[in-house]
This record gives sequence, structure tokens and C-alpha cells, in this order.
Amino acid sequence: MKIIIINGPNLNLLGIRETMVYGNQSFETYLEKLYHLFPTLKIDYFQSNIEGEIISKLHQVGFQYDGIILNAAAYTHTSIGIADAVKAIATPVVEVHISNTFARENFRHHSYISAHSKGIIIGFGLESYNLALHFFLNKLTPN
Repeated sequence: MKIIIINGPNLNLLGIRETMVYGNQSFETYLEKLYHLFPTLKIDYFQSNIEGEIISKLHQVGFQYDGIILNAAAYTHTSIGIADAVKAIATPVVEVHISNTFARENFRHHSYISAHSKGIIIGFGLESYNLALHFFLNKLTPN
């Protein structure tokens, strides 16, 4: 099973940016934990601060992967282009957010992506990615 995690702008700074909100662990360190916890999954990772690169990656993987975990970060609240890309692809997308966006500024309460996602996991820190992987593992593994 192939899953890709796609992270948006500023998430390359996890571990050093706003640690009270996002914690003090880099995503690369957390990703190693996910590899260890899910040895049967092929987990790929992509991060970009550029909207068009995220859209291009969704187009590239959106018909060949089993699942996409997308944290579009600030683009969640602004990008109709990313929302349209999620809508256009066949691979199911789980939208993930590290912080509880509903406990933050009002503009973070709206997501253009949610309506086209299989589900949303919000506010469990980096463990939100773990929960999304469990969803795909349980949904896609035959009983």
C-alpha cells in the first residue's frame, strides 16, 4: 500500500517555529517514527511552500497512490486551486492539521479542501498523521 504525506507552507520549520502551537519535533524526525510504526506501508513524503508545486504533486500521485494525507497549512484557507486538485483526482485524501484550527483565528475556521476530502483530522499534534495512516490501513486492508 502506497501513501503519500503532502505538507504545505512553513511545515518545513516544524520543531523550531511556534513550538507552543506545533511542538518541538521536526517532521523528518516524526516521519522516522511513522516508518517504524507502519513497516508494511510505503510512505512517501513531499513538502513545499509553493502552491503550484503542491497542485502538481497532487496531479502526479492522485491516480497511482492508495491514499494521500494532506496538510495544506495556510493554503487550506485560501487555495481554491488545491481544493480543485483534490476534487479532480481519484486517490482519497485525508485532510490533516496539527493544531486545532477552530481554536485559532477565525479565518482558519474555513477549509476549501474539506468538502473534497474523505475526512479531516484536526488538533492532535503530529499524531494527526498517525491517525490518518490508521484510517487508510483499516479502510484499505481487506478483512
